[in-house]
Amino acid sequence: MDMKLLAVVTVLAMATYYVPQSQAKPISLVERCSCRSTVNSLPRGIIRELRFIHTPNCPFQVIAKLKTNKEVCLNPEIRWLQQYLKNAINKMKKAKQTA
Repeated sequence: MDMKLLAVVTVLAMATYYVPQSQAKPISLVERCSCRSTVNSLPRGIIRELRFIHTPNCPFQVIAKLKTNKEVCLNPEIRWLQQYLKNAINKMKKAKQTA
């Protein structure tokens, strides 16, 4: 009985030694919100792209990549951003209806 237990422990030890390390981020970094502070006003002309992030532990986040390659977090309550989102949702609804 002891030999079987020793064999199992040896196999498990070897398996954990030869398993490649994961390249994933630790859970504490994955669950961290990207936006800790937001900008309340930003001219639309300097924005290159927008990213929308919704994670379970964080509020709705909007990240704007500027033409200077800098990224800033926008306040999702900005009036022009709210209108942009409404237009995008309406456009998606129309596309689904025609499909």
